[in-house]
Amino acid sequence: MSLGTIYQSIEILSKEKGIDPKIILDAVKDAMLVAARKHFRTTEDLVADLDEQTGAIQIYGVRRVVADVADPDKEISLEEAREINPAAEINSEIRLAKPTDVLGRISAQTAKQVILQKVREAERENIYSEYSGRVGELVTCVIKRVEGQDLVADLGKTEARLPKKEQSKLESFSVGDRIRCVIKSVEKTGKNAGVIVSRAAPELVMRLFEQEVPEIYDNTVVIKGCAREAGERTKIAVSSRDRDVDSVGACVGMKGMRVQSIIRELRGEKIDIIEYNDDPVVFATHALSPAKISRVTILDATEKHMEVIVDDTQLSLAIGKKGQNVRLAAKLLGWRIDIKSEEEKRQEVESQMAALVVPGAPVSVLIDHGLPEAIVDKLMAAGVPTVERLGSMTPEELEAIEIGPEVVGQLQAAVNGYYGQFESSVQGEQKAEPESESVRIENTEQAEPREAS
Repeated sequence: MSLGTIYQSIEILSKEKGIDPKIILDAVKDAMLVAARKHFRTTEDLVADLDEQTGAIQIYGVRRVVADVADPDKEISLEEAREINPAAEINSEIRLAKPTDVLGRISAQTAKQVILQKVREAERENIYSEYSGRVGELVTCVIKRVEGQDLVADLGKTEARLPKKEQSKLESFSVGDRIRCVIKSVEKTGKNAGVIVSRAAPELVMRLFEQEVPEIYDNTVVIKGCAREAGERTKIAVSSRDRDVDSVGACVGMKGMRVQSIIRELRGEKIDIIEYNDDPVVFATHALSPAKISRVTILDATEKHMEVIVDDTQLSLAIGKKGQNVRLAAKLLGWRIDIKSEEEKRQEVESQMAALVVPGAPVSVLIDHGLPEAIVDKLMAAGVPTVERLGSMTPEELEAIEIGPEVVGQLQAAVNGYYGQFESSVQGEQKAEPESESVRIENTEQAEPREAS
């Protein structure tokens, strides 16, 4: 490529790539100036200009007209200037053409590299401006090639990358396959510059439901959230804005046709469609289905932390395989969920009660629970110093220290009253938490998600 054909090349590329030719031209001029300075080894001011007639880029040395020349590389006398341009005046500028033919292949190659670089930069800018506002949009593309574990797909105007981490475990594609993805991100610079698409993002499931379910498209049914582990299970929460429209039923479709088409698209991934509720307690019972929930306690509303109690037989179902069910439910709710069985909760309450009971409490504390002082003195004299020792004694042992049957009832009432205070205090602490809310789920007809597999 000669210098004379550079401008023509710029014009052709600009039309093909849709890039402003001035951007490329300015960059080529700068590159030519760098090459000229290296070749002429001069400190004089140089400018590059386009010859409109020949289409070539010409290099000029610029000198200022002065009365006394101090720097010959940057200044010229008035007499010399008028030999070049009779109209020259003091402080005006004179341009001296430099021979560009001596630059030869170096300048042409430099210009070519700059053109290609600018074309790439301008293409990236065009791609970014076109696709950056389309993040989350569903697109159809064709697998063009495989690069390691990543796939490169043709979007029409540009190529998109489908990284390994954005692919579903259930899927494998070959060159030429048509696939539907969502635009995950658009990077302007860096190693992954360009469009990144995804088959693993929850947005893909949401866009597929929007396409498949007319009620979602016309905004009668609203998708409130979606949690997904690609290739395994998705939980999607929906809500109806029309009381006559069943949000879950609309998404499932007649005989499950609507959700089945989405499952086929996702190669058999399980989908739980859940009815959304503003009350996090009710929403949690829906989200954790198919497990039956006994009760839900909000431990901290500010930190969004809740405790869920399930029957012992329902614990593994509520947690799910490798914790998947509760993990997806927590993502969907945006709450931290602690799941416990009834047995675990009972043991926890018992340990709290045991911690509150003071070991070795003297029998004298039973006076506060209605036991006469005379009986307390009798017990102390007989070597029964603590409430624990008294509580473990049999009626025969009590008779041996001359405690008659009529007094045994008083002893039992006093001991029960002593231990009862700790049980009530544990319950009272649970009720007294200012932000705590406990709800027992009595209605067995919960709105369960309809799972399709």
